Amino acid sequence: MFISRPRNNPLQWRRLCFFLFLLLSHLLHFSHADLGTASRYPPPYSPTECFGGDLTQFPTSNLFAAAGDGVWENGAACGRQYFVRCFSASDPEACVPDQTIQITIVDYAPSIVSVPTATGTTMILSTTAYNSIVNTSATVNFVTVEFLQV
Repeated sequence: MFISRPRNNPLQWRRLCFFLFLLLSHLLHFSHADLGTASRYPPPYSPTECFGGDLTQFPTSNLFAAAGDGVWENGAACGRQYFVRCFSASDPEACVPDQTIQITIVDYAPSIVSVPTATGTTMILSTTAYNSIVNTSATVNFVTVEFLQV
């Protein structure tokens, strides 16, 4: 297919250029994800800042997290879902390769009931979620994660 410049209609030419620009910028943009850190926390998980003692808040997959200050947004994060994958760790073998999970925010990290493996992280994952993206044999307290809001 050969595209020639319309000679008599400059508006049509500008529209074509704009369309091609949008198409190329969409095709060349690989990710909108953010990088942050994640640790894990064990049960008990309830009550939570988002939903109190309501146990139906937890997904049946047990893939959920408590949001740190960077994600919390004064409670607006409650119920949000994110794709999360382990990006790197101090132990090069810690991350499960090519494993991405979908988690739901159910709590605020500074107010969780149990003690996390590390504080001050972007998110604190449930044990199930953390073990889905980090090898259980790894002895790291936190990992760098890539996360994207669904």
